[in-house]
Amino acid sequence: MGGDPYVSGTVDERGESKALLTPGDRVRVPDPYGDQPLLTSAMTRGYDAVPGEERDRLRRYLEAVVAARAAPVHTTVAFNAVYFGYDLGGDGYGGSPLRLDDFPVITFGESTPELPVGAMVCVATGSDPLYAEIVYREGAHPEVGALGDIPPWVSGAPVGAEGPGRAGNGVTPRRRELLVPDLHAFGPALSLSSTQLHRLRTRRRWINEDGHVLVDVRYPSPEAAQRDDPAAYADYLLTTAREQLLSPFVPVSLAALVGDAHDDLRAGLLGILGTVRDVLNSSTVLRTWRDYAMTRSSLADCWRDTGPLGGDDLRSLAAAVERAATPGKRRYGLTTPVTVYTAIGPRLRGFPGATELLMGVGYATAVCRANLALSDIVRGDSDLGLFENGSRVTLDDAFEGGGVWRSHHPGDAETPGDPLTPAGRGWISTLPAPSEPEPAAELPPVDLPLADDASLGVGDLLRSDAQEIVWRGPLRLAHLIDGWFPLHPHVVEELSRSCGARRTCRLELDHAGERLGDEAVQDVTAEIGGDSGRLTGISWPDPFFPGLILELRHRRGGSVIRLTTTRLTNRVQVGDRETGHCYDPHVLTREDAPGSDRNGDSAVGLGPRQLVMRTVRRCGLLTLDGHALLDRTALPGAVYGRRPARAQVAALESAVAELLAIRLLEPARGSRDAWGQPHFPPRDGQRPIPLIGYRPARQRVIRAWGDTAPSGEGLRGAQFVPGHLRRLRPGCSPSEAQRAAFWEHCRRLGKADGWELPPGYTFVTEHTRGR
Repeated sequence: MGGDPYVSGTVDERGESKALLTPGDRVRVPDPYGDQPLLTSAMTRGYDAVPGEERDRLRRYLEAVVAARAAPVHTTVAFNAVYFGYDLGGDGYGGSPLRLDDFPVITFGESTPELPVGAMVCVATGSDPLYAEIVYREGAHPEVGALGDIPPWVSGAPVGAEGPGRAGNGVTPRRRELLVPDLHAFGPALSLSSTQLHRLRTRRRWINEDGHVLVDVRYPSPEAAQRDDPAAYADYLLTTAREQLLSPFVPVSLAALVGDAHDDLRAGLLGILGTVRDVLNSSTVLRTWRDYAMTRSSLADCWRDTGPLGGDDLRSLAAAVERAATPGKRRYGLTTPVTVYTAIGPRLRGFPGATELLMGVGYATAVCRANLALSDIVRGDSDLGLFENGSRVTLDDAFEGGGVWRSHHPGDAETPGDPLTPAGRGWISTLPAPSEPEPAAELPPVDLPLADDASLGVGDLLRSDAQEIVWRGPLRLAHLIDGWFPLHPHVVEELSRSCGARRTCRLELDHAGERLGDEAVQDVTAEIGGDSGRLTGISWPDPFFPGLILELRHRRGGSVIRLTTTRLTNRVQVGDRETGHCYDPHVLTREDAPGSDRNGDSAVGLGPRQLVMRTVRRCGLLTLDGHALLDRTALPGAVYGRRPARAQVAALESAVAELLAIRLLEPARGSRDAWGQPHFPPRDGQRPIPLIGYRPARQRVIRAWGDTAPSGEGLRGAQFVPGHLRRLRPGCSPSEAQRAAFWEHCRRLGKADGWELPPGYTFVTEHTRGR
């Protein structure tokens, strides 16, 4: 899509912005309690399984929710809105049949079990009950300074850490957290007056002066502390808030949605949460910072605002973080390496006039906007975080203090990586360096073989009648490498009557929506042996990949076999693979792992992250939707065949931490039976074990206008026009939307000093026009 990423709506072919839908627009926004339910059974199986019409209906409602809420909307809060029926007319949850007595009570300054974002609570006040929804949370470590200065060891430290390099006993870890409650989520009838809230803030006994709650959170285990917010919220709903979750008065109960599709509620709930997350990510009128969604229009307004915490302050913050580690020069020009850690939340309080804006949910808004602005500037104005002044800026901790950013100089001395992946280098820097093993202790990674050819199967028979035989099956890695595909036994029987052991056949390939070259029609060999047979000598087209579903047709009495693929409604991103065609998630997980392609299958030369991903995908337990879960303690042995050297183990653990941070892996809990077999979900009476799970990202791919990529979803016969400047007629001036679009255009090009349009010009956003 063209234009500023902060501008609301999409951009039409004339470069004009289409406004975000609101409840008052002529296009009716769906209602959770309306004629058509917003949540459907297909959503329990993830985003890919949901028909386009259902996605669009849910997307319109969630976009309206994000526009109506005063704070950024987390994935779990968005789930609450659609599941518990958030009213867009002003009553919030006040008109829903939630049982307020079921809400847990939290007390300022005391300890409590984990309360994830999305939890609906009652804040103890000693008088009138204060009902709220937790819309944001962050770490509130006592050693974080008033202006965001933070000791290195706090950044990325595990829950329960007691000091530099001291991780604590880890049995029942605790962490000081700041919770931001939305005190108006239940409408005016269940909200305290401004006078009452002011009195509570002034007393600082039940909430602090900003209207927030500080608590000491108790975690049942270190693994529980590592869960992401959606997984933590799912467990919370299934335990503490189970009565609320399974209430018959919600628009559609989870129990009804799951039905027989899953063997437990948790899998269905995680499926819905994943669908909600992907719907938010797919919206063209929203932007997300991690799991928090905001409208582009509100971000554009913030950048144009010249007041406190507006565009000027955000640019000042970015410049301060960039320069934070710039060292003073020694004699003869030598410099000392410097590393500075900055916590965004406390740092924002240092801007003049920011105090009032950081009260209530305004704090969550300011922190998310600041982090998103920093990430955009790092992504647009640096080379993997390395700026022209020699400093490298990266996100080091996404939770503590609203997000901790690391500034290091000289940055070119460090190995570059994704600057927006929290690496926890502050904590790692306080750990003792692992001792180097003897060279003989180094082990090469073990190749993880796939099933042999005999076990690959022949696919499913769809039809066999007097005219033709139709069967379907997934393309396998062995098929790609060796150029063959199995024939169904019915076809083998048909061909063996007329041709014997070998016969030349014509293979016609049709890759739905894409053009094939010389591979479209091929002469191949049908090799028949007993009851089995296969086509050999196939030249598979480049777009074909392991897991692609193929449908084959053989007309009886002929020598032609037609092979076709089936299109998805939208192109999707699955792991590292983008596709617009139907696929088998099991095969894709196993056989499209790192180190595997049509040229071969080997772990040689892979880095630690690729080795971890390959091993989890090849050796892990498979779920119905293609997730793979592996016993974390068994990872080193699975990679190297036996216990590797310490440095190799440390590299694998570091890779696991990085993959967990960017959510390509997720922590989970399983169990092990008396025979040593792991199970997921964990079974009663078995020893619990920590798992790491491969989590294939499945998001719809948004194509630019006029994209003529093979998806076939571009505008055929149309010309794509990139964004460009245009001279204005005398007396005319550019709109604010076009000023913002030009600002984003400059940022994408890396031109840091090109924020303003030159006099007498406007900016035309990218668009298409007919030929």
